[in-house]
Amino acid sequence: MRRMIFTMTTLAILAGCDFKKTEKGELPEIDVDVDAEAGELPEYDVDWAEVNVGTKTETVEIPKVVVVMEEEEVEVPYIDVDMPDGGEKEEHTLYIEAEVSDEEHTMEIQQIWATGKNLYVISELKSTGQSIGDKKMRVSDQVTLNAADLNVKYYVVGQRPDRVFNRQHTYVNDMNELKDRVGDYKVIYTK
Repeated sequence: MRRMIFTMTTLAILAGCDFKKTEKGELPEIDVDVDAEAGELPEYDVDWAEVNVGTKTETVEIPKVVVVMEEEEVEVPYIDVDMPDGGEKEEHTLYIEAEVSDEEHTMEIQQIWATGKNLYVISELKSTGQSIGDKKMRVSDQVTLNAADLNVKYYVVGQRPDRVFNRQHTYVNDMNELKDRVGDYKVIYTK
């Protein structure tokens, strides 16, 4: 395969060249005594394609994002979990976010389920119907959890917005679909 690619590349380079013979060639003369006179190979001038590299000015659309972050004191849900086997507890922020366009949306953590060492953070993404034009916005919610290290899985009930950013979480149509997936669980938080 490499040989074929090399051959094709060589042919492409040679096809773009212009060869002109500038001097006649001559093979060396050989005596039976193996005395040889120097020969002369033909000479060629090779003119290859002329390549110019530079820049030109064009008008293109470039996305501009302006994010204003302000600190505010807000009430954030706080969950303290004591596991049966104990273990050292640590505060974790359970954070979920989505990027939407066209219409404003809300993102709210509705419930948190527990099974063994797994937590299921279930959020709901809903459109408000308010247009944001051709802009994009991010919506999020969070809960603070004080517990031993647990496996956290994030689910969003709602339609997945068509943005690459939104591939980080699993989207489901409704809570019943998720209940079938998880099986037995205990609700440890409800909004």
